Amino acid sequence: MLGCVALLAVVLSSCSEGQARMAASVTGGDPNRGSAAIFKYGCGSCHTIAGISNARGLVGPPLTGIGARMYVAGVLRNTPDNMVRWIQNPKGVDEKTAMPTLGVSQQDATDIAAYLYSTK
Repeated sequence: MLGCVALLAVVLSSCSEGQARMAASVTGGDPNRGSAAIFKYGCGSCHTIAGISNARGLVGPPLTGIGARMYVAGVLRNTPDNMVRWIQNPKGVDEKTAMPTLGVSQQDATDIAAYLYSTK
């Protein structure tokens, strides 16, 4: 039984690593830097984000599983470029959004997108 549990842990961790590699490949960002940028910009103040401690905000929608959603912010087709665009300039996409423009750099937005796409 203990061997099965250990095997399951290895399989699950490799899935996470595979998901992170795929997200990095698709976005050109780094999920590890993305998690640091999420903390830096305080994204968890408004959003619940899987894998980010203290990211339990309820102002904005939960970002868990955002990679599988059809749209970003309900208006943009969910692509890495559109995710980065939204993160950098939400008011430029939807002037009525409650999401503030935080001055997120191109690299940080790309890394945040990579992190978000790496989560399930």
